[in-house]
Amino acid sequence: MKLLKGNLLTQILIAFVIAIILGIIFGESITVVEPLGDLFLRLIKFIIAPLVLSTLIVGVASIGDPKTLGRIGLKTIVYYMITTGVAIAIGLAVAYVVSPGEGLSLDMSTTEDVDVEESEGVVDTFLNIVPENPFEALAEGEILQIIFLAIFIGLGTTLLGEKGEPLKRFFDSLAEVMFWITSIIMRFAPLGVLGLIAPIIGEYGASVLLPLLKIIISVAIACVIHAVLVYSGSVKVFAKMNPFVFFKGIAPAAAVAFSTASSAGTLPVTIKNTQENLGVSNKISSFVLPLGATINMDGTAIYQGAAVVFIAQFYDLELSMTALLTVILTTVLASIGTAGVPGAGMIMLAMVLASINLPLEGIALIAGIDRILDMFRTTVNIVGDSSCAVSVAGSEKEIDRTAFEKK
Repeated sequence: MKLLKGNLLTQILIAFVIAIILGIIFGESITVVEPLGDLFLRLIKFIIAPLVLSTLIVGVASIGDPKTLGRIGLKTIVYYMITTGVAIAIGLAVAYVVSPGEGLSLDMSTTEDVDVEESEGVVDTFLNIVPENPFEALAEGEILQIIFLAIFIGLGTTLLGEKGEPLKRFFDSLAEVMFWITSIIMRFAPLGVLGLIAPIIGEYGASVLLPLLKIIISVAIACVIHAVLVYSGSVKVFAKMNPFVFFKGIAPAAAVAFSTASSAGTLPVTIKNTQENLGVSNKISSFVLPLGATINMDGTAIYQGAAVVFIAQFYDLELSMTALLTVILTTVLASIGTAGVPGAGMIMLAMVLASINLPLEGIALIAGIDRILDMFRTTVNIVGDSSCAVSVAGSEKEIDRTAFEKK
């Protein structure tokens, strides 16, 4: 198992390079390997609901005191909201420097039509946190509803005292089993990466990427700046952790996030890396990370800022300071309850564009490269989740430093 841990990131990176080469060589015919990616995603998704339920119940039961749980919850939500606001500001700033939409000439008649589903309002999102049928929530993988269910089962287990211990031990055992299954699934991650990345490279190629290269560069630069400045600073200040140790510890999960473009799909790997490589206690990681997979959208916020500037510049429209502040506020609010699945950023973008009266047709401009941008923003999302877990754990003295200091 130690050999697996040490070589996993290397294997994933090698698979990533091979996928790019094969995609370039074989073009769209490389889709024959796509089932490998689909199978890997299915394996990851099938463990999400039981893993989140079991680990969060054990985590809440371990916290015990409802006041402590409330304090941890408040720290988590404040951290996510602040970093999301900072992220979109960075995305806007970098986009203005790079100016991705100026001088761009695209034939709008050739852009694909995009159907964007309506997102729920903030009030409906909060109401829907309470499941009418908890079994349906588990079956549908509704993360917020599963969190709600797990919190109350965990609190009930604690308040029952000795009578609740058998239930706690059951979910503790279930959590260990799910982590073991996660370890087995991760052995197939390189094949999954190959099956996910190669078809993307084969489908799009340079013909789609080159005209829109500046928007890709804008998002990539903003993501790096946000990760280096915000996440490095937070883990250093709140957890006294070397940023290099942090990024090295979360790198395998980041690689999976980049390949799958799904925060929720990467969740089992994120929890595993955060606990085993960064020493975050189960009761912190099992609460902070599932919540972050739903409401923390730093990478998506960066994408919103860059996309808004790109679309405004393409249509030769000026954005006032009020419009920019509206973009920031709308993005922060829209991030609550937006699903951590591929393409969710496009739903948020429709809301943001509508809030400042920019043409919704502008979404079609970047629809062709949305999957590529999604890979960048999802990576930042899960690294942000982990930085929050480390920061909160550091402030609560819930980090086992032997997990990384001896490595």
